[in-house]
Amino acid sequence: MVQIDQQIASLRARFLQKLESEGAPDPDGFHAADISRVKNSDDWLRRFIVHNDNNENAAFDMLWDTCDWRKKYGTNDIADIVKRDYLECGFVYTHGTDVDGRSLLIFNCKKHVKGQGDNEELKKCVVYWMERLQRLDKGKPISVFFDMTETGLSNLDMDLVKYIIMLFKSYYPEFLNYIIVFEMPWILNAAFKIIKSWLPAKAVQSMKTVNKASLKDVVPQECTLKAWGGIDDYEFVFVPEQRSQPHEKTDENKKKVHFADGSPTNETFLSVGDTQQRADTAISKFLIFNVKYGDIGIYFSYNSLFSGSALVISPADTINFAFDGTELTGSITLMNTDEGIISYKVKTTSPEKFRVRPSTGTLMPSASVSISITLQPGYQAQGLSREKFLIMSLPVESGNMSPTELADLWRQAAGKPVCQHRLKCHIPSSSDSSARNGSALTSNTMDIDQQVKQFSSSVSHLSESQLKLYAEVKFLKKLNILLVIMVLFFGTLITYLLTLEKQHGGQHCYKQ
Repeated sequence: MVQIDQQIASLRARFLQKLESEGAPDPDGFHAADISRVKNSDDWLRRFIVHNDNNENAAFDMLWDTCDWRKKYGTNDIADIVKRDYLECGFVYTHGTDVDGRSLLIFNCKKHVKGQGDNEELKKCVVYWMERLQRLDKGKPISVFFDMTETGLSNLDMDLVKYIIMLFKSYYPEFLNYIIVFEMPWILNAAFKIIKSWLPAKAVQSMKTVNKASLKDVVPQECTLKAWGGIDDYEFVFVPEQRSQPHEKTDENKKKVHFADGSPTNETFLSVGDTQQRADTAISKFLIFNVKYGDIGIYFSYNSLFSGSALVISPADTINFAFDGTELTGSITLMNTDEGIISYKVKTTSPEKFRVRPSTGTLMPSASVSISITLQPGYQAQGLSREKFLIMSLPVESGNMSPTELADLWRQAAGKPVCQHRLKCHIPSSSDSSARNGSALTSNTMDIDQQVKQFSSSVSHLSESQLKLYAEVKFLKKLNILLVIMVLFFGTLITYLLTLEKQHGGQHCYKQ
């Protein structure tokens, strides 16, 4: 007990020291509520230490990343962000407890069909209920209840399940008691084997697959809904949470960033002469080039200049993402070609999806910086092409600005000559990657999403075969019924004819 208390004190001091010296990754800093929890809640910090098996370094990294994610995702103000109709649909809600007295987070899976509705809103609903339960139960673990009654392949959303698991693994330490899977159809058994592979060893042990007969082992009778074979007649109706001290909205929480192609920006364009002059200046100071392998050979091209901002941006139009191990990453290089100091800031349409480091800073004349962009765990790469990044810059007087000063600068940037430039996102195809790397991808480098796709394709084929077999059995059943009817008809007809023959034969003998 003394050791963990010392670890809590050390974790708190280390976190606050880094925050003071380096500042938060986001220019606006971490959310005040999370800073307060770090300073005052020993229980919250203890969860990070226990979750990481008393490894203080791992606990520190997880705590820092959690605060960063919570700020970017807006978890403290999630009730103001999530759409009300998604909360009211009844796909996810909380009611009752398990046998340990832990609250149940219930997923009524038959109310969700993959591909219908907005998955991002559904994910926000999950975060909303987890935040609400965390406040209600003061951080005690909860049990996730998957109600698989009357579900099929169309109701299984592997992406959403993977996201839920990621939340518990990365951002909600020691918050999971049981994973209860109720009335799972046999056709989904293989899918849940893949899901088990995503879980930590401790979570796999807490996974319970039950039916109506065995549900009493994990959920008490008084909390078992009638639909599950119990006595609880509860029917879900969404009731907003009553909070005594709601968080004050900030400008960042009020809206999400959108960079529509036709949206107005402060982006301006140089004349041909100015462009050439600045390009010559930039090339003389710094050479930025892209290497591209083609059928003919290797060629080099320097990128176009960022209009009116004295920045050379590489790449100029599109950020190419590629897998670095298990992470999908991209990068941007910025260089200041002006005589003065400038400050830059990187924004994205979906800040909760990406880790951008550094997202803001200053550049001295002729200085450059490489910005790393990583897709956060739990998000699919398929929708990456719809995302955009915004590079902003403005002149400043000092190059030694602290994170707090930078945050204040960009918070008060309205009305200042801010230059902006948009970048799109792109994921190279497997053939492009093979050409650049000199070899084709092998099955050993296949990521989980590809495995899920293959599994889904196999299951779809199995489902189609099952439907064909069912149709054939149904036809044979009808054919058997028809044959029985015909046998009965002809049997009756033959019996009738024989009876008539006997009757006519008797009459003939009598007359003679």
